[in-house]
Amino acid sequence: MDGLLSDAGEQNGHLFVLATSNAPWDLDEALRRRLEKRIYIPLPDENARHRMLEHFLKEIDLSDVDLAQLATRLERYSGADVQLVCREASMNPMRRLVEGLSPSELVELRAEGKLSMENVSVSMSDFEDAIHRVQPSVSHSDTQRYLDWQKDFGSQ
Repeated sequence: MDGLLSDAGEQNGHLFVLATSNAPWDLDEALRRRLEKRIYIPLPDENARHRMLEHFLKEIDLSDVDLAQLATRLERYSGADVQLVCREASMNPMRRLVEGLSPSELVELRAEGKLSMENVSVSMSDFEDAIHRVQPSVSHSDTQRYLDWQKDFGSQ
């Protein structure tokens, strides 16, 4: 990274490097020294999870779904985990619709336009099922490891 702009012939050039890591403790000490700011981005808080739910579900027909309650229940879930819960819950009504049908029956339903997400509604029970299927990808010990690293090497 040192001297990276010297090849460009510009003495006053600016270089901005943005790096991310899910395992910052594996970064080489020399690289870590050159990264001026080391910032820990925690898992989304309840408000952020609520906004994510609104975003991921904006085109999904919901019935009796309490997004505020879901946001609370999804503590320790990453953004990707929240998205996966939404996808899993959204597929449940479709799974129920096609369960036990033969391929020819599926073709017929599709031809009639009945195999569309517009014809199904996602309920709170679909989310309950999805939460049981999708566990958070970040453990308590992982979170503590990030906090310890931030304390030792992070920027204030």
